[in-house]
Amino acid sequence: MSRPITLFTGQWADLPFEEVARLASDWGYDGLEIACWGDDLDVWQAADSDKYVRDKLDVLERYNLKVYAISNHLKGQAVCDDPIDSRHQAILPARIWGDGDAEGVRQRATEEMKMTARAARNLGVDTVVGFTGSSICKYVAMFPPATAEMIAADYQDFADRWNPMLDVFDECAVRFAHEVHPSEITYDYWTTIATPKAINHLPAFGLNWDPSHMIWQDLNPVSFLCDFKDRIYHVDCKDTKRQMSNGRNGRLASHLPWADPRRGWDFVSTGHGDVPWKQCFRMLNAIDDDGPISIEWEDAGMDRLNGAPEALAFVRSLALEAPAAAFDAAFATDA
Repeated sequence: MSRPITLFTGQWADLPFEEVARLASDWGYDGLEIACWGDDLDVWQAADSDKYVRDKLDVLERYNLKVYAISNHLKGQAVCDDPIDSRHQAILPARIWGDGDAEGVRQRATEEMKMTARAARNLGVDTVVGFTGSSICKYVAMFPPATAEMIAADYQDFADRWNPMLDVFDECAVRFAHEVHPSEITYDYWTTIATPKAINHLPAFGLNWDPSHMIWQDLNPVSFLCDFKDRIYHVDCKDTKRQMSNGRNGRLASHLPWADPRRGWDFVSTGHGDVPWKQCFRMLNAIDDDGPISIEWEDAGMDRLNGAPEALAFVRSLALEAPAAAFDAAFATDA
């Protein structure tokens, strides 16, 4: 089963868009998952200007690439987050941060996400990948504990903010693929069940499957694919290496910087970590996923110009594997 393999441009947004396209093409990628920041994509221009869209598509055509999804994690994060603080100012453009008033930031981020759906439509893309933000994650591992009423109120806040936004996605025939991720409304197995219920299972809202965040939480990324197969709208390949065996390094990473050896885990280049990739791709075959597969390259211990083509070769070898004969093959132990 051949799937297009794309490069997520989020970790490359310090470069001009055309340079990222050139690199991806030279390495053999089939296309891009374009981030909506840096020089990559301005969603307001893409929503309003045919010339702007044509210029972006011309760059892709010049390098024999296609766009399969666009991603607006940074703006989506600000829609539901509580608190809103200087961390958000560091990742948001001035037009959204404004004077820093929290509700104003959320409202402007909401409008940006609506424009993202319109930009996707104009680019001929049917999937936007991103974050939702969350007002419940401040309660994770916290004391005193949050009450059931507090959690229910925060899910209602999520529904109130995202349902009108998803109406715009429906109008544009575009789906939102939410990345299951700590700090989001959906961050593990049971929150993945609870979140669609909060918005009445709207079909516009699905999942971006990225197993790297599941591994260090002890979630099974293979059974996650099986259980949520009807909601998997996009796939990102990123790997995680756990380093907790010495009894000192904790799962919560102790506020230590990336690549610090005292952390309990770190992102590594795809194929170098603990994700059971062979079983994952067998399950992707079993649920009839036909791609795209997007490589989100992130590894503080490897040069990205070496890591991105290496990750492509690894993922392509799995993505071309013949479909599994049965679901239980996905759970077979690698030899």
